[in-house]
Amino acid sequence: MTDIILFNKPFQVLSQFSADGDKTTLANFIHLPGVYPAGRLDFDSEGLMLLTDNGALQHLISSPQFKMPKTYWAQVEGVPSESALSQLRAGVELKDGITLPAQAKQIYPETIQERTPPVRFRQSIPTSWIELTIHEGKNRQVRRMTAAVGFPTLRLIRVAIGPYSIKTENLITGEWKKVLIPTELQQQVSRFEQRRSKKPSKFASSDRRSRYSSTGKKAVGGNNQSISDGKRTKRPSHQSTGR
Repeated sequence: MTDIILFNKPFQVLSQFSADGDKTTLANFIHLPGVYPAGRLDFDSEGLMLLTDNGALQHLISSPQFKMPKTYWAQVEGVPSESALSQLRAGVELKDGITLPAQAKQIYPETIQERTPPVRFRQSIPTSWIELTIHEGKNRQVRRMTAAVGFPTLRLIRVAIGPYSIKTENLITGEWKKVLIPTELQQQVSRFEQRRSKKPSKFASSDRRSRYSSTGKKAVGGNNQSISDGKRTKRPSHQSTGR
């Protein structure tokens, strides 16, 4: 059965393995070959990321069509009113459209690991925490949602993706662990792979669209080439391309 990696990403870590200047990446924490993140988490956000070596599983988790719920804890400036929470639940109008209905409530976490560096906030304005569960993935969506209802996000932690949670797994910042995927998710992966295997390949479609020259040689992509005895040969050009 396929394994999946749960990783509790620290603040200011890129959700990629490839280097980008002097920024910290996943490669500083995870030393497993062939695993890739299923989705991303902003550089200035913390919390749960899922990684896998299974391409179908990676697609299902990261695809907006799969709609795996994601739960965030947002430390906001001020104390949200019930009206503001109702707006978050109903959908907030952003520049790229209205968000889908979400679950939103004020929470009072007993223990949250301190962030490094610590959050900067104004002494004269109290802060509070909101738990927000969304089913889509617009760019910096949670931050924009809380700002739209008047409560800017100071710190953002993704605590759960679908059935996986950094709380139930007791993952501290910077830690990762392997877990088995649930049977239901494994079945969805299998169905996705079956559907994908039944689709005609792009190469087969290209073959059906191929044209043949008057000599019976197969034209390749309209680029003045033909295939003869397994080799590409250049056909003479009869007119200028104008480039």
